[in-house]
Amino acid sequence: MCDRSKAAPPIWSGREVSAQVKKMVLASLLASLTAASSLLAIPIGPVPITLQSLFVLAAGGILGARWGALSMSLYLLLGVAGLPVFAGGTSGVGRLLGPSGGYLFGFVLSAALVGFITERLRGRIYLFLATLAGLALIYLLGSSWLSLVGRMPMEKALILGVLPFLPGDLVKAFAAALLTARWRSRIGNI
Repeated sequence: MCDRSKAAPPIWSGREVSAQVKKMVLASLLASLTAASSLLAIPIGPVPITLQSLFVLAAGGILGARWGALSMSLYLLLGVAGLPVFAGGTSGVGRLLGPSGGYLFGFVLSAALVGFITERLRGRIYLFLATLAGLALIYLLGSSWLSLVGRMPMEKALILGVLPFLPGDLVKAFAAALLTARWRSRIGNI
């Protein structure tokens, strides 16, 4: 017979489970917002303009390093699985190996970097600096990959894959910092 009075304690308390569920839901939501924002793409060359970086940067700020990276990994997995979540409603492994693949992989690492910084440094200025660092990482990985895959000099990759996006992405980085600050002031850290 089984003695139920000596059952193992639950792995997580109710409060911890609640926090984990919140993180899972928010990670899924931010992955979904990243996917939805890819559908409004403005094709201007090998890499289209979208609102995705706003949600990538916000994912790191709101969820932290681990869950922000998981959120963007979920986004990539959805695209690889065939759901039309990449820019312009595309999908598949080919998109990860194509000209914009470095930017897509950069989403995961950028969310992790923004989360890492904001977990350690508090204040709106640090939020904005963290989103700028995340944006710089997306650009570094994206333009390097574009240079490699497109067989072009790095200077040309920067001209094609960074310069056209810089003004809008600076606005999106600022918006992501504001969104994160507002989230934290109303909801707190999760």
